[in-house]
Amino acid sequence: MKQLTMILIGLGALLCTGRAAAQHTLGATGGYGSGNCRLYPVQERRPVWGCYTGGLSWRYYGPQRILGGFGVDLEFLQRGFSYVPNASAFDDPSKYLWYTRRVNSLVLPVLWQPHVYLFRNRLRIFIDAAAYFSYNLSATYVNEPAMTIPEDQRTSPARGKYRFRNERDNRWGYGLAGGGGIAVLVDRLEFSIRARYYFGYSDLMRNRNKYANNATDGAENPFSQTPLRSPLDNLTVSVGIAYRFNRRGFAEWEHQRVKREKHKESFNYKQPKK
Repeated sequence: MKQLTMILIGLGALLCTGRAAAQHTLGATGGYGSGNCRLYPVQERRPVWGCYTGGLSWRYYGPQRILGGFGVDLEFLQRGFSYVPNASAFDDPSKYLWYTRRVNSLVLPVLWQPHVYLFRNRLRIFIDAAAYFSYNLSATYVNEPAMTIPEDQRTSPARGKYRFRNERDNRWGYGLAGGGGIAVLVDRLEFSIRARYYFGYSDLMRNRNKYANNATDGAENPFSQTPLRSPLDNLTVSVGIAYRFNRRGFAEWEHQRVKREKHKESFNYKQPKK
């Protein structure tokens, strides 16, 4: 968390520095989407909908057209997965009993955002390309197979707060993210809507070589052995509002494309007559 604090302090210093501050925006976003986990060995799974996200966004825009800007987001992102622990025991998929876990994470995407302006700089179309780092704050679970056991015979609750254990779980994560959206500029405010996909590379759970005995975990952990791979993915749609630190606009708007001069002389392909 110390690294995140230093980054935020650095961003604040940039916003307060003379001429460079004119090319910055600072905003807030909020959205909704789904989460999933690429479990290996492969399991019967489904997306977890109702994953909320929200946070702050900072952008710096250089004078070059099209190249867009550099930015950092600090987001709360809810992630998760849902799978059937014993799918082979069911003949009818409609009778599946699911285990679902929701993970609350703090995510820090560092991104490049190429864009174009339209309608006299009133509309901006942009693309996001980012690498992100994350920290898992907390998690909850619902174990439907455990609910079939009478309550007085359960050794642990069938739903509740998930306990993170160092030998089983990873708190830190990383991955890539990409997407795009549109923004409408009104005076010094920018209203935007975007879609973004987070593709995880790190594993949520440590692989079975480091953790195999989960006999004391209870209903919170249904895996007989933790998966070899368990990266998390998310698809979100967010809306945002940002404030531009420059009344006149960005230097990019005044940066005109250099036109190529037409050739004053042309080559005559016809052979000269003898």
